[in-house]
Formats: sequence, C-alpha cells, structure tokens
Amino acid sequence: MVEEPGPVQAPRGTKDVLWPESWRWEQVVARFASLAERFGFGLVLNPMFEDVRVFRRGIGDDSDVVGKEMYELTDRGGRQLALRPEGTASVVRAFVQHRPTTPWRAWYVTPAFRYERAAAGRYRQHHQVGVEALGTDDPDLDVEVVSLAVAVVADLGLEQVELAVNSMGCSECRPAYVVLLLAHLRARSDDLCDEHRVRYQVNPLRVLDCKTAACRDGTADAPRLVDHLDAACAAHFARVLEGLGSLGIPYRLEPRLVRGFDYYTRTTFELAATALEAAQNAVGGGGRYNGLVEQLGGPPTPGIGFGMGIERLLLACDAEGVLPAEPPAPDVFVVDLTGGAEARDLVAELRRAGLVAERAYDGRSMKAQLKLADRSGAPIAVLIGAQELRAGQVTLRQMGDPHGGQAQVARAQVVPELVCRSHHRQAAHGVPPVTRSEERP
Repeated sequence: MVEEPGPVQAPRGTKDVLWPESWRWEQVVARFASLAERFGFGLVLNPMFEDVRVFRRGIGDDSDVVGKEMYELTDRGGRQLALRPEGTASVVRAFVQHRPTTPWRAWYVTPAFRYERAAAGRYRQHHQVGVEALGTDDPDLDVEVVSLAVAVVADLGLEQVELAVNSMGCSECRPAYVVLLLAHLRARSDDLCDEHRVRYQVNPLRVLDCKTAACRDGTADAPRLVDHLDAACAAHFARVLEGLGSLGIPYRLEPRLVRGFDYYTRTTFELAATALEAAQNAVGGGGRYNGLVEQLGGPPTPGIGFGMGIERLLLACDAEGVLPAEPPAPDVFVVDLTGGAEARDLVAELRRAGLVAERAYDGRSMKAQLKLADRSGAPIAVLIGAQELRAGQVTLRQMGDPHGGQAQVARAQVVPELVCRSHHRQAAHGVPPVTRSEERP
C-alpha cells in the first residue's frame, strides 16, 4: 500500500477538541462529577474495548447499534472484541466480574464508538457521562436518578429541556402487550417506513421510537404499554411519578418512549433540548434494566442508570447561549527583562501558592511581553527589569488600567501580596477563596 502524501488528518467522523473549547468539556465533566458524588456515586473506569459478547448479550444482536454500527475487531490472539458503543453494558460487566457490595452506585465518563453517519453532536467517536445504580428495585431510586439527570442540565444553565418518562413493563407483562402491538402493526404495515415495513416483526417496540412521519402516523392509535402494565409495574411507575411530582420536577408521559436497547425494563426517561432540532435534540436518557446483570452472567440484580452525550449537551448550551468558551484568565503574567531566570523562578513560586501564572519565552522585548500579558487577560503583570532586580523589588502593573496604575513590592513579599489580591478579587465576585499551601513540593 502506497502512503498518500500530505499531512495526516483525524479519521472521518471524529473531531479534535482544542483549547479554549476543551475548557467547556472540562466544565461538563467537573460539574457532572460533583453532582454525581453528591448523590453518592463513585467513579468507575472501564476498558474502551470489551469481549464482543458484552454488547451482543446486553444491547441485543438485532439492534442497529450491534448489527450496523459497532466497531468489531479480532486481536492478535484471535479474540473477538468490540469498541464500546455505550457505557452501561461495560459498567454492568464490571459489576458481574467484581461483585461490589450493593447497592452499588457508579458514575463514568467515556468515549463511545459507533460507525454511523456523522451528525450534529454525534460523531463516530463521541463522549458520554453517566451513572449506574445496581442492587435495588426501589422506585425512589428511580426518582433520585432522574433528578440527578435534571440537576445536571440545570447546573449547566440549560432551561429549555423537557423530561419525558414512560414504563416499559417487565418480562411478565410486556409479552402480552407485544402481541397486541404486533397485531396493530400487521394491520398497518403498509403505512410504515421502508425500514420497519418488514422489520417490525423482529422487534415491534422499536417502531414506536421511529422518528419518521410514516411510523409515527402508523402508530398514533397503537395500544399503549403504560395501559397494559401488571399490578407490580403499575405500582412501581405510580410511585416514580408521585416522587417526581413531590420534588417539583416537571415531566411529560410519553407512551412512545421505549429507548433503543433490549435491556430496558420499567422506568425509562429521556431529556430533550427543545432549542435544538427535534430529530437531534436528545441530550440524555436511560432507565431500568432489571435483567441485564443476568444476561451478562451475574445473579438477578436490578439496576437503573442514564447516559448523556457531551457533544449534544454542548450543542444545547450553544443554542441557549450558556457556558461560552471563556476559560478564566490567569491570575498574573510575569514580564522579565533580565534574561528569563527571574520569571522561571517566580512563576514556579506563584503556582506553588495556588495561583495561575504565565510568562513569555524566547527573550522577547518588553513591548512584546506586555502585549502577551494583555492578550492573556491577566489582571496583574509583574515586571522585572534590571532596576527592580538591583533593588530587590518587582513592579506590579494593573492591566487594563488607563492610568497605568503601578506599585513597587519587595521581591520577598510579591507572592503573599498577589495571593491576597487574588482572594480579594474572588470575594468581590462572590467566589470563596481557596486556601492552598505555599510550601508544596
């Protein structure tokens, strides 16, 4: 194979995320982690690739994800592996393998891989945050998990997000409903979209989730699963809805909401950003999967969780004008006209004291260094010239001050002086100062 000339680029359907855009990603993950830990979830890290059976058993062989989109490979030892297309099955596999004490509550952040046509907020490598809770079927846990998902979008500043909920019943009551749905689809099969005109017989529930006008019209008067729940599932769902109401969480009952994976049972939910186009507006969703642990070889263990796409969340933030790519400016910029050694040492001291400090390199002129200092957005520049060096001082210049406010400070006192100023600025903006050691190694 002859290698093509020219620069190598990222694979089709993937995207590089560079600074300062990546700051927004940091914010999504950090805020998600903070909320998840407040709700009692701990971080779990899984491999990006798994035995292919994890997803074939968990998601289902007849799903589009496994049948059409999953990246499969054979390693040098002949093992059949797959890049993880979603987060839940891998976390549940880890639960089956390690058997942590229940109830087990885990959160994750991971890339996910699907070979599909790239669309807004969806790439062949996209990224998810999510949680999984295993070991109890208590509907109050369902309410907690849903409320966490709602808290995440609210913490990002999103207001135009709707919560849809449904129940998919269980292995006891769903088969009877599927018979009713099949009869309805059989009578209306000519009205369905090209894909489901025949495939409805393989998994009729997926027709309810189809976004084409043909399938939506053809199932408009279809039987509703929520009307055919057995007593236990109906009581479970009623408790979930009562809990959401008690917590003041608005929701919409959506009988079409069946999600895309075979493992879902009982509670299912989805968050849609109404500021985005309807076809691509889901920013997260999940539900119960009370049979998934057994499918992966473990003991009967109920579970519930959700996943959120980071790319899609950020699209929703763009649509509402929240979480702009404006990372905080450094606390200080050091301008050194004496060769660079003073800047090297002072920047290190400032960083040990907990401040964000930057400097210029390559022996640039004072004009060039001040231009970089101004561009950085730092409120204060520390100037070290030959005169300051001889006097054992530095000059503090207030950046952006039209009157050129400056002050001389002893070199030995500059770090505590700048820490104090930083705390005053944070207090003025309502941010509590963070105490850090100035003697960290």
